Amino acid sequence: MTAVGFIGLGNMGGPMAANLVKAGFTVTGFDPSDVARSAAVEAGVAMVATPAEAVAGADVVITMLPSGRHVLEVYQGEDGLLASAPAGALFVDCSTIAVSDAREAAALVVSAGHRALDAPVSGGVVGATAGTLTLMVGALDEDLAAVREVLEPMAGRIVHCGEPGAGQAAKICNNLILGISMIGVSEAFVLGEKLGLSHQALYDVTSTASGQCWSLTTNCPVPGPVPTSPANRDYQPGFAAPLMAKDLGLAIQAAETTGTTANLGTLAAALYREFADGNGSGLDFSAIINSIREGSQA
Repeated sequence: MTAVGFIGLGNMGGPMAANLVKAGFTVTGFDPSDVARSAAVEAGVAMVATPAEAVAGADVVITMLPSGRHVLEVYQGEDGLLASAPAGALFVDCSTIAVSDAREAAALVVSAGHRALDAPVSGGVVGATAGTLTLMVGALDEDLAAVREVLEPMAGRIVHCGEPGAGQAAKICNNLILGISMIGVSEAFVLGEKLGLSHQALYDVTSTASGQCWSLTTNCPVPGPVPTSPANRDYQPGFAAPLMAKDLGLAIQAAETTGTTANLGTLAAALYREFADGNGSGLDFSAIINSIREGSQA
C-alpha cells in the first residue's frame, strides 16, 4: 500500500489526511500545532517530530501550507523534504501559492530526482471533511496517473489543468471569480434589505434566475436560505476572509505580471484586504456583507 507523508494538518490538511487513512493509506504527518497534531492522531495519522521524518519512507509527499515561502523552505536544505524523501517520490503541493512559486517548487522537485504536481483545492473545510474537494492539478500526464489513487479519497473531482503550475493558475482564476461574486451577492442582499425584500424572497428569485452562482446557493451571506452556509453559525469559516484576501492578492499579482486588466478584481482584493485586516480576521469571507451594511447610507 502506498505510504503518504503529509505536511500541514490544519483546517484543510487534517481532514484530507483523515480521508486518506479511511481509504487505507498509511499516512505519516507533521504539523507544528499541538491542536492539529492531536486531531490528526485521533484520525489515525502517525505523527512525527520533523517534516523529514514524515517523508522518509513516503511514496507520495503532500504539502498543505500557508504560502509559497513555506513550501519552498520546507522543500530545501539538508533536512528538507527533497533530501529526505525516497528517490522518485511524487510531490503533491495542495497549498494555494503564486504560480511563479509553484513553478519554482516543481523545478526544485525535478532537479532533486522526484516528480512534481501542484494540486490546489476548492471546496473549503466542508469539502475537505466530506472528501468532495475539486483538485486543480498541474502535472505531466504520467505523474497524475501514478498518484490518482491517492488523490481520489480527498476529491469529488480531479481536473487536469496542464503541466506543473497550471493548477495554481486555475485556482487563482477561480477565486478571482469567487471573491468578486461574493461582493456582488452581498451588495444585492443589502440593497434588497433597504428595498424591503426578505432574504428568502430575494434568494428564491436569484437562485433560479440569471444571478445564480456558488456564492449565493452554497455560501449564501445571509442566514436562512441556505442552512449550511457560514452565515447560520455567526460566519465561522468556512473559507476565512484572510485566505480570500491572500488568494485575490495572488490573482492581482498574476494580472499585473501578465498585463491583464482586472479592475473588479483589484477592487475586490482591496476590499478583502481591508476586511481581513480588521473585523473579518477570524470570519468566513461571506461576512464581508457586514462591511457593506456598515458602509451603506441609512
